[in-house]
Amino acid sequence: MKKIGIIALALFIQQVSAQTNRFVYQVTMKPDAENKTDIKTENTYLDISQEKSIFYSENRIKRDSIMQKAFQGGGGRGNINRDQMESLRTNINYSVEKDKTNQKTYFKDRIGRDIYSYEEDRPLAWKISSETTKLGEYKVQKAETDFAGRKWTAWFTTDLPYQDGPYKFGGLPGLIVKVEDDKGDYSFDLMKNYKIAELPTLNQFGNTLKVKRTDFIKQQQKFKTDPMSFMNQGGGPGGMAAVTRIGGGRGQGGGNQDPADMRKRMEGRVKEEAKKNTNPIELQ
Repeated sequence: MKKIGIIALALFIQQVSAQTNRFVYQVTMKPDAENKTDIKTENTYLDISQEKSIFYSENRIKRDSIMQKAFQGGGGRGNINRDQMESLRTNINYSVEKDKTNQKTYFKDRIGRDIYSYEEDRPLAWKISSETTKLGEYKVQKAETDFAGRKWTAWFTTDLPYQDGPYKFGGLPGLIVKVEDDKGDYSFDLMKNYKIAELPTLNQFGNTLKVKRTDFIKQQQKFKTDPMSFMNQGGGPGGMAAVTRIGGGRGQGGGNQDPADMRKRMEGRVKEEAKKNTNPIELQ
């Protein structure tokens, strides 16, 4: 009996240690360079397991869940509640995955019908300060870095034994509790954390294309000027439906709409979105 009890205890400890920790960050953004009073806020998740971590938008996974249920139900886009999807619009369509085994960071974002994935090739060079303070319940220490055209200040805590943080940030002796750029355009603030059973699987409608970071930037710029060159003619999950998912739009149900009109509307929406996102998190 004693041996069984020891085995049960060992299995319990193993199970607890194998759990995934979810850290909820509030992201504050000023994506429009011409209108800095237009401040966007939304919640994001940093899910950390023993092998890797994933950073993504809370609204993203809620929208993906709705899409998945609609397509599994066989109704396709016709089953999707447009108002519900509109309420879950997100400025953070990307995800960031950090592989602890090989110490690499992967960025994924949709361009048109496909997901583009690249390995981050710019290491973070932190300058750790002796300055400390308290944020919420955590004693934190200051660190600074220049990354992607912005100067960033981070506050990390060794109370949480993860060399990780939101977005592409990490590599400090503890978890990043807060990180913001010196212009006040972007800020990530830890709100709460709790345990979840396992890392979620983010839906990847369309193909996943592995590219170099520089090629991703070129494709992103091309999409802003000629979005329709990235769309296929089909209406499947990775084609026209993907644009509808991004663009939303109320009262634009299926029906026999003229494809030329649909393309024109979609192109207009993509270009309008681009105008409102002239102050990206990465300037270089």
